[in-house]
Amino acid sequence: MRILVTNDDGINAEGLVHLVNVARMFGDVKIVAPDVQRSACGHGMTMRDPLRVKDANVGGIEAHTVDGLPVDCVNVGLTVCWPDGCDLVLSGINDGPNLGFDVTYSGTVAAAMEAAINGIRGVAISMAAFHHGSPFHFETGAKWLGDNWDMLMSLETQRLTFWNVNVPATEGKELKGHVFCAMGDRVYEDRVVRREDPWGRPYYWQGGVAVINPDQPGTDVEAVVSGYVAITPVTVDWTDYKSLAALNPKP
Repeated sequence: MRILVTNDDGINAEGLVHLVNVARMFGDVKIVAPDVQRSACGHGMTMRDPLRVKDANVGGIEAHTVDGLPVDCVNVGLTVCWPDGCDLVLSGINDGPNLGFDVTYSGTVAAAMEAAINGIRGVAISMAAFHHGSPFHFETGAKWLGDNWDMLMSLETQRLTFWNVNVPATEGKELKGHVFCAMGDRVYEDRVVRREDPWGRPYYWQGGVAVINPDQPGTDVEAVVSGYVAITPVTVDWTDYKSLAALNPKP
């Protein structure tokens, strides 16, 4: 199996090393990752600037850095590392959750999405830690992935669909299993905060605190809060078919 590994946390991220250590047990691995942290960049693509690619080394595996976004890394990887295509794009392990609406912002998820667009199986994996300073327990995510590799790889995947996996950031013995579930709602309060610099000039800081409502049956939010690994099939086709059918009623 030909595997391209990437992330949005950068080439030096701890989660990347854990992901590579699992992937190398199951196939031929090559790495293309951002040269710096690129979180919350969404499915952006560099179009008006050149991309600089440099050689790197992660655990003795061929690796390259790109001064761009995760989507750029996937496309560069398919040019530099796997010009004949690969079988799998693995993105992560992200240091934080990518639940619900997070998938629209996440660079981690965007890399798996780009894989799906290219007709390649894509899997994004994230550690769902909710409190600042809490350990991410990457080892838990890595062990779960290794133990469940065959299951993930055997899942029937529809065209333009990829898999978003969120692992509770706990010790492995505390995991209750895994569930297949839908996206939930994960919204943020105080999204933009007005502040002033030392000279009294206003500036705005965007971020906010995530509001986690676990009362969302059948969703990734409920699953992770309850101690289960959440596996969500996500499609790139955002068409609202119910609205489309209403606008084009059958005669």
